[in-house]
Amino acid sequence: MSQPFDLSQFPDLPPEVVTAFAAQQAALETARFEAAVERAARQHAQAMGVEKDAFITDLKALIEKLEGQVQQYRHAKFGPKSEKLDPAQLELALEDLETAIAETQEQIAAVEEKIAASEPDPEKRKPRAPRKARALPEHLSRVERLLEPDSIVCPCGCGDMVRIGEDRTERLDYVPASYQVIVTVRPRYACPKGRTGVVQAKAPAHLLEGSWPTEALLAQIAVSKHSEHMPLNRQAVVMARLGVPIDRSVLADWMGRTGALIAPVVDHMAKRLMADSTRLYVDETTAPVLDPGRGKTKTGYLWAVLRDDRGWGGTAPPGVVFHYRPGRKGEYADEILTGFNGTIQVDAYGGYTHLARPDRQGGQPLKLAFCWAHGRRKLIKAAPKKGSPIVDAALVRIAALYKVEDAIRGSDPGHRRTVRQELSRPLVDDFFAWLAAQAARVSRKSDLGVALAYMLRRQDGFRLFLDDGHVDIDSNLVENAIRGPAMNRRNALFAGHDEGGRNWARFASLIGTCKMNGVEPYAYLRDLFTRLAGGHLDKDIEALMPWAHAPASQPSQ
Repeated sequence: MSQPFDLSQFPDLPPEVVTAFAAQQAALETARFEAAVERAARQHAQAMGVEKDAFITDLKALIEKLEGQVQQYRHAKFGPKSEKLDPAQLELALEDLETAIAETQEQIAAVEEKIAASEPDPEKRKPRAPRKARALPEHLSRVERLLEPDSIVCPCGCGDMVRIGEDRTERLDYVPASYQVIVTVRPRYACPKGRTGVVQAKAPAHLLEGSWPTEALLAQIAVSKHSEHMPLNRQAVVMARLGVPIDRSVLADWMGRTGALIAPVVDHMAKRLMADSTRLYVDETTAPVLDPGRGKTKTGYLWAVLRDDRGWGGTAPPGVVFHYRPGRKGEYADEILTGFNGTIQVDAYGGYTHLARPDRQGGQPLKLAFCWAHGRRKLIKAAPKKGSPIVDAALVRIAALYKVEDAIRGSDPGHRRTVRQELSRPLVDDFFAWLAAQAARVSRKSDLGVALAYMLRRQDGFRLFLDDGHVDIDSNLVENAIRGPAMNRRNALFAGHDEGGRNWARFASLIGTCKMNGVEPYAYLRDLFTRLAGGHLDKDIEALMPWAHAPASQPSQ
């Protein structure tokens, strides 16, 4: 930039020339400044444009990533391969995918904010719309925090401003668990003249006499283990972190003693389920148990017996009882179902077949209704990687049956039977005729041949739902019920003893039945333990059933 011309070197110039020259120099400096500003603005705009283009490129990449994650989520949740996954594994996979989707969405939002901020025109900048929060449950306590401005004095000098409204936002907070010691004081009173005896309030009853825990603490430990699937060693770590160091063995002692005390309640519930039913669901799942003699685990089983009549409009409360047995032999099923006469919905496991024989020891021969969902899974697993037109056609035919079932779910048994006779029977007849024709085309020893034979040999059991409106098309309800013990098994790995397996079964029965009846498990167990401590077992055991607690409970979400 050139230096300004020095007029002091020419002292004889006329004043009007000096003035004109000064004005010219000022105009020149102004023009130079405006040019510099324009050039800087142009350079800034170019830089912002490059930055905005980079943001847009990042945004497109993130959107493409999100679309891929959503596709993976849909495939995992709704794709045919989902049937090959253990339900617990599937839940974990979906959890991680949901987390990844949320992370990507947050990254997209951050890039969108940067793009908006790079817009040179302030009027064109669009602020990010805040996420609409879900309504929080009304029963939660509210703690209001009032935030006032530093000053409400009006700048115009008229005094304090007037309140014209307010904005409210709600956030969900967590208050860490706390433990307290309840000190029970029972004063003793006596006659000052020594004429009468001593008066003292009766000591409150405790479920575990001579031990520390209240009934509420026992309920919390039981729910944490058998509903939230937190083993006792992890609970001990949490308690120690909160300042209550109690050894895992002590917690195990409490649960073992409590499990023995609830045994009569579970036994009564098991009798009620069988005595008041003509149709039950039965299934079994493994329950590994430590075998100290070998230093390994042996395979025990939890046998689930479930009643749920809501599918045909029945009014009996639903419930499930788990029975621990050291094996899977059919004799255990016969033992568990002794005294029951009716229909059981099962998965066609061979251990149930002798229950339908005329020489059944535990009662009259049972009717076996086989699960169409199991048959469907057999076909899916038998399909080769490249696919199978036979399997695809079979799944379409089975899906047609389920559409009929969806339409009549909750109807009375008579209506269900009528609709099935009219709509489902022709579909089933056609399905098995077609299935037999396909079986003749494939090798009997192939996976597909075995799957086809599985359903063909058991036609009577698969057809039973057509003639009985009380029977469902599958046994998915009991399969859902055994997921809880399966999750407990996954986290605890194994029970330490056969009696530990029976303890698992008792708590799983009460908690599972609570969930089926919309009863909050902790509230029920706390009430149950309190009543047992007070001797209610001998007064009215029926009032101790989970479904009897339902009217006074908040439904679980």
